[in-house]
Amino acid sequence: RGPNDPEFLPLRRLLQAVVLQGKLENLAPNLEGQIVESILDGVPYPATLLQQCIRRIRAEQSVTYARAAILKASLVRLRRMSHHFSSEVTMALDPTNTRPAYLLGRLFAVLERIQEAAQPGINATIRDRFYGAASATPVAVFPQLLKLKNHHIGKLDSPQLVTYFEKLVGQIIEPLGTFPAQLSMQEQAEFALGYYHQRQDFFKPKESAPAAS
Repeated sequence: RGPNDPEFLPLRRLLQAVVLQGKLENLAPNLEGQIVESILDGVPYPATLLQQCIRRIRAEQSVTYARAAILKASLVRLRRMSHHFSSEVTMALDPTNTRPAYLLGRLFAVLERIQEAAQPGINATIRDRFYGAASATPVAVFPQLLKLKNHHIGKLDSPQLVTYFEKLVGQIIEPLGTFPAQLSMQEQAEFALGYYHQRQDFFKPKESAPAAS
């Protein structure tokens, strides 16, 4: 989360993050009540909450703090009830998470950051054009994005920055293997969290990462 984001968000503010124009009148009927029941009963949140959150992210190409919080909370509840998921859902970047969807989200954030470093002040990035497809059908998009990455890398003036980005891309791709044909709704949530975590990590002060202007 950002320095000005509260640790805990009120339910109404979270719900505003998943509806058109942030207007609660656009909220699915009974969703708020179903969420409260889920909290009281300790069961997974309604599938509609996750679906609406993913829908807004894809429509706006934007993973906000509130949306990331919803995705994390939804996945945590689901994993408590299922033995299928074994890894924890962290609050920040998890370099040990090798789940493909999470890695793909991280990779997308890195490719976007490379583009921003190569084209300072750019108005629209790969996120604006490719986020929806990348998060749903990775195999159809990522080969093209990696070719674009090579083009953008070639525009960087700093050898140190080139080395940093190439190493980071390699570290993410190595455990990934092949690109999946499709991602489920839960996997799209993991993709969004991977993207959000990696994106936030870029703006944390660190000694090892050279600055990208």
